Amino acid sequence: MMLYPSIDKLNEKVPSSYSLIILASKRAHEMQEYKNYHLDSYESVKPVGKALEEVVSGDLKIKE
Repeated sequence: MMLYPSIDKLNEKVPSSYSLIILASKRAHEMQEYKNYHLDSYESVKPVGKALEEVVSGDLKIKE
């Protein structure tokens, strides 16, 4: 089974797995509540997968 986006690409954008999970979780809740999306199209059906796609695309980042 191939997973998209790959963990390698995700770790390039956000090196901490814990931070990545928190970021994707918060963004997924936001997408479900407000129905706002950053990308034109997504491969994933579920909100967490969509949030991870936004991380890979560079549209979703952690504030420093």
